[in-house]
Amino acid sequence: MNGGMTYDVIVVGAGSMGMSAGYHLAKQGVRTLLIDSFNPPHGEGSHHGEPRLIRHAYSGGPAYITMALRAQELWEELQAETGTELMVPSGVINIAGADAFRTRAEDARKLGVSVELLDAAEIGRRWPGFELPEHFAGMYEPDAGYLFSEKCVAAYRRLAEEAGARLLTDTPVRQLNAREGGVAVHTDRGVYYAQQAILATGAWFRTLEPFVKLPVRAVRKAVGWFQPKQPLFGAGRFPGFTIGGGDGGYYGFPDIGGAGVKIGRHDTGVEWTAGEALEPFGRYEEDEGDLRRALEAYMPQAAGPLNRGAVCKYELSPDEQFMIDRHPVHPSVLLAGGFSGHGFKFSSVVGEILADLMLYGRTPFDIGPFALTRFTQGSPGPMVSG
Repeated sequence: MNGGMTYDVIVVGAGSMGMSAGYHLAKQGVRTLLIDSFNPPHGEGSHHGEPRLIRHAYSGGPAYITMALRAQELWEELQAETGTELMVPSGVINIAGADAFRTRAEDARKLGVSVELLDAAEIGRRWPGFELPEHFAGMYEPDAGYLFSEKCVAAYRRLAEEAGARLLTDTPVRQLNAREGGVAVHTDRGVYYAQQAILATGAWFRTLEPFVKLPVRAVRKAVGWFQPKQPLFGAGRFPGFTIGGGDGGYYGFPDIGGAGVKIGRHDTGVEWTAGEALEPFGRYEEDEGDLRRALEAYMPQAAGPLNRGAVCKYELSPDEQFMIDRHPVHPSVLLAGGFSGHGFKFSSVVGEILADLMLYGRTPFDIGPFALTRFTQGSPGPMVSG
């Protein structure tokens, strides 16, 4: 069977980044084909298990901050256009050692982000659910909040298809070829052709080798929802949070609709290879153990019974910064990966950036920090192959 029609752009991987890119392309009249191995939104990538934090005062400096602010605008537009609640402005408190946030807060304020620096005592007064060591401090972002990630992907899917994009679900890509004038994408349903392509396959990038070999390490991550012992953590009164201490880095959310306080660990994780079974929650002691110990240390009244657990995947770059760049051998192919567990909030603007690069060859955002050359300069061999 032959795929037949030639498209302007084929997007391989229709998760958060790919689906957003497909929407931004299709709404501008680009003949767009999205191909995914599953049926998005789904549980095989990094976008399931709602919600996800959206915050703006980023440690990566102006490049991330300006993208985060634009991402918020685009999420608000998507929410208005679909009439679906996608984002909740809960505020987010970032907690760590006393001097962790000074430079970050200065960078954020210069770009118009509202932040407050709070000591441990003030954090405890505002949100009695926190019981923090005296040497801890926080940076509160009142305009930050959380996104319903699966609903966001579904919203972009709906609008992309309404704008004329075609979506092939349950269709793994078996091979890619690029040559002057186009890209060929081989699947079990046939071969599809386009002038350009975007590859945004997340933790599944290894399935595209040898056409591309990115330094992406996929890891299994566990998250849990815990029943609070006291009514201190409900949505509307308790913020989203991040906590960084000597015992690891954690992030979480208030109790939304009685589901429980959600918490996950950002560091650590068991390596996973694309195509292998993902071990269920509870396979390892630390799945629940690490999360419970963090709650007991910083939010003991949230450390009640486990309501449920889930697992997902991170796709880590070596420096945990994004990779957005052209294929070094085939410039008609854009690569977007390595979002390293903090990318979902940016997927609205990353899709816009990818569409602009496809259509105009440029973007107003500084994507220099995401260039692939940072891995090849001074290394013994290429990280990306043709």
